[in-house]
Amino acid sequence: MFEIIEKIEAVYSGKDLDLCLKAYDFAKKAHENQKRASGEDYFIHPCFVAGILVDLGLDSATIAAAFLHDVIEDTPVSEGDIKKEFGDEVLELVVGVTKLEKIEFNSKEEEQAENFRKLFAAMAKDIRVIIIKLADIAQYEKFEFFINRPSTTHGERNS
Repeated sequence: MFEIIEKIEAVYSGKDLDLCLKAYDFAKKAHENQKRASGEDYFIHPCFVAGILVDLGLDSATIAAAFLHDVIEDTPVSEGDIKKEFGDEVLELVVGVTKLEKIEFNSKEEEQAENFRKLFAAMAKDIRVIIIKLADIAQYEKFEFFINRPSTTHGERNS
């Protein structure tokens, strides 16, 4: 988790750096004592998501929202808390990602149309919401692949 701090410090400065570090500390405290199914600290997930977005060169509000993207749903932190600490821009990104997480693609045409409507509305409002969600999915899928991949015996390769 300290790698993300070093990465952020290498890319951002001034108020942008302060915002990223504040969000890191806030999310770390909010997710304290939460564990993934693997037993690892849950906080590694938002750190990896934020790392993907730092690598893509996104702005500090997006990085802050990446750290905070699961805080409203998974902790006692409220939207009001996020607004008070980080302002409207970060709150809108976090809320946008939270709303996208509720999209489920089913085979029913009406439900799919509504899901696409939500997706396009989020993109029209702020494309950064979609970028955070894609990084979230990418990190989750990568994690799941490594946890669930078949084990190999010595000398064998996964191909």
